[in-house]
This record gives sequence, C-alpha cells and structure tokens, in this order.
Amino acid sequence: MARKHEAPISQIAKDFGISEATLHNWLKKADVEEGARPGVTEKEAAELRDARKRIRVLEQENEILRRAAAFFPRGLRPK
Repeated sequence: MARKHEAPISQIAKDFGISEATLHNWLKKADVEEGARPGVTEKEAAELRDARKRIRVLEQENEILRRAAAFFPRGLRPK
C-alpha cells in the first residue's frame, strides 16, 4: 500500500498501529533486501555475525595453544 502510494504514509502507519518511522524503516529494509537500495541484507548480516563469532572462537583457541606451548620443551614445539 505504501509503495503504491494508495494512502499517505501517516494513514497507513496509523491503520497498522505503528509509528511512521517504523513504517519508513520497514520500507528501507525491504528495499535493501530487494536490491533496490545499497545496504546489508538480513542474510549477509547473519553470515557476518557467524563469521565474527567463528573468528572469536578461533582466536581463543589460538591463544590457548600459545599458552600451552610454553609448557612443552623447545624441541616439541611446532615450527
């Protein structure tokens, strides 16, 4: 309705019981998802969150291995 300009944004927002800002945000997000506007899609945002989480885990694992290496004799340490 809002995209087709069938009614003013203020009226559409009122009919749905939301603020105009919320409706504008929804329209912007929909444009991003459809590729009509630049931005990060929900799928890309989820992939980025997952990648950052995996990086944190790998960094923690790497730190554990670095600390554990201090307890091994010099000849047994990986090069």
